Amino acid sequence: MTNWIDIGALEDIPARGARVVRTALGCVAVFRTGSDEVFALEDRCPHKGGPLSEGIVHGQSVTCPLHNWVFSLETGLAQGADQGQVPTFPARVEAGRILLDATRLAERSAA
Repeated sequence: MTNWIDIGALEDIPARGARVVRTALGCVAVFRTGSDEVFALEDRCPHKGGPLSEGIVHGQSVTCPLHNWVFSLETGLAQGADQGQVPTFPARVEAGRILLDATRLAERSAA
């Protein structure tokens, strides 16, 4: 059974923007696409540790603000010639509220 936690309203995150959720084991970046889809990734690029929440959201991807690595918001995989992956976390929108899977957040490895 999934334990969903409410982290705020969809409108709290600008379109093509992000919000950081702090957990005991590190930060999670919650992204809103231009089409109001929501995705959650660890807020740390595996390349140089850049804050992905400060990156540029385009389509279903985010570009790291430090060295322009591009990651899929769906899978966390680096795109193009870059190699690496960022952990993802289940997220959904229900009645205009963003919900994250609390069980998966609690199970994540420390950042």
